[in-house]
Amino acid sequence: MAAGGEPSAPTAMPTFTSPEFLWGLLVLPLLAWIYVAAVRRPTRYRLSYSTASILAAAAARGGRRQHLSAGFLLLGTGAVILALARPEAPIRMPADRAAIVLSIDVSGSMRSTDVFPSRLDAAKAAARAFIDAVPDRVRIGLVVFAGFATVLSEPTTDHARLIGLINGLGMARRTAIGEGLLEAVAALPDRAKPGLDGSLPPIPPDPTPGIVVLLSDGRNNAGIDPLQAAQIARDQKVRVYTIGLGQRVTPDNSWTIGGPMDEETLQTMASMTGGQYYHASSAHSLLGVYRTLARRVGWERRPTEVSAVAAGLALLALLAAAAVSWLRLVPLRA
Repeated sequence: MAAGGEPSAPTAMPTFTSPEFLWGLLVLPLLAWIYVAAVRRPTRYRLSYSTASILAAAAARGGRRQHLSAGFLLLGTGAVILALARPEAPIRMPADRAAIVLSIDVSGSMRSTDVFPSRLDAAKAAARAFIDAVPDRVRIGLVVFAGFATVLSEPTTDHARLIGLINGLGMARRTAIGEGLLEAVAALPDRAKPGLDGSLPPIPPDPTPGIVVLLSDGRNNAGIDPLQAAQIARDQKVRVYTIGLGQRVTPDNSWTIGGPMDEETLQTMASMTGGQYYHASSAHSLLGVYRTLARRVGWERRPTEVSAVAAGLALLALLAAAAVSWLRLVPLRA
């Protein structure tokens, strides 16, 4: 399905806003040593009473359980220090700061039935699945292209409207892959088409993250060269994921229109922009590609402060220490 495996995400390590407080963790071994030394030191006083019930309770509560309170106290102290250091962890959240545009080939070759029931019907179903899998807060746009490209919707959170537009897609002649990418890029926030002289207007230093998912089943035969469009996408900091739809060898029980897809160009477009190319030879595999992309581009790991979690652990540990101490003393007071 993917040309080359899905790149593995690097292991994210927690960070701290105030790491200087972490030096306090060095106190914990010292406290543990003081506790052990105090426990092992023999008492200087003789037992002045020998009530049987008290001795029995002390024996029942002895052993390792007598150290639980100290252990919870040390754990709670460590958690308090971590909370003061203000830890941050990468939390998976909706990519609501980004904008995504689906660019779909609606050329006549999408009538081909090597992908059941047809390439276009499979593309519609997969696009709907993508929209359903992406969080509601994420903006998605829609572009279609044949001999020219049309923006049906700029990125929006009105996903129901997008699904309605997808259901009504028809077909037209020729295939302008480059135009489909160019219009998709221009539909993204903070981006624009090149001027008449070919120059691009400046984009903000920190533009809205922009992503294009482009599907095609053929070769470019109209409009701008796809690799030139990919260069424009790269210059405007847009990542492009491309999908080639159709079987490489036509089955005997189906028919196709047009020539083979241009996988090499689609692969190059994706690699130029930091994206990835996928090939789908069936409706099922195409659904899998779009669902994979929905997880990849519809969500992001965002550094989020988790001091409250550390503080909560500290509170639980300190309460546990108090509870263990109280339970050990209750029988002795009975």
